[in-house]
Amino acid sequence: MPNTTTANQGKVSREIQGHIYLIGLDRADKRNAFDSHMIHDLALALTEYENNAELRCAVIFAHGEHFTAGLDLVELQPKLAEGVFNFSDETVNPWGTVGRQRTKPLITAVQGYCYTAGIELMLNSDMVVAHENTQFTQIEVQRGILPFGGATVRFVQAAGWAKAMKYILTGDLFNAQDAYTMNLITEINNNPLARALELAERVASAAPLAVQAALHSAHQAFLQNPEAAFANLQSLLTPLLKSEDAQEGVMAMLQRRAPEFKGK
Repeated sequence: MPNTTTANQGKVSREIQGHIYLIGLDRADKRNAFDSHMIHDLALALTEYENNAELRCAVIFAHGEHFTAGLDLVELQPKLAEGVFNFSDETVNPWGTVGRQRTKPLITAVQGYCYTAGIELMLNSDMVVAHENTQFTQIEVQRGILPFGGATVRFVQAAGWAKAMKYILTGDLFNAQDAYTMNLITEINNNPLARALELAERVASAAPLAVQAALHSAHQAFLQNPEAAFANLQSLLTPLLKSEDAQEGVMAMLQRRAPEFKGK
């Protein structure tokens, strides 16, 4: 298992705890508003996570009082038309709209302000833990633009048309309980990072190949259609049955012990 290491690079911190990768938004003096540098650094961090076979689950959190105040439009507006949100085939897109897609699990912990791109970032993760003080808004239409990080699709899929449109077309604030009711978050917890780490430990203790296969199937059903996911189940299952981890899972069950998976 990897040693615990910590590093700061630009506007995003990185820390490895065992098989877990902690990625911290680190622009607290600006309420973690996304400028082009933080977007770049976050994409690099997620690409590092994706490329490191020892890492089994990632957690995105924020340093400071707020998860993010959204986009730093003063810095970004001149660059939006130039494609600052375009990502190459080698770089993981944190918002999952274009470019390379993440294939390993991601948990997000939010608190304070979680505005615009912050909502879209959490909607592209697999689990979200929110502090009860979290405030959300998809306020782009009040700034003359539209949500372009996935909310027009994922918010609607999660909450349903009528509830999503109430917030996408008005930019009104909503709270953590509203977000939970609309299926935008997994849990409300007043120590969201600690709880996210607990969930990450549970994910990381499972068989990595099986986790990724299950995530792939769920993504396929969600982003394409259930029929495509059903048709692909056997092709996902067959290599898992031949894996060392599948054998370890059976032996651990027979021996009544915790399994030790290797991702092989």
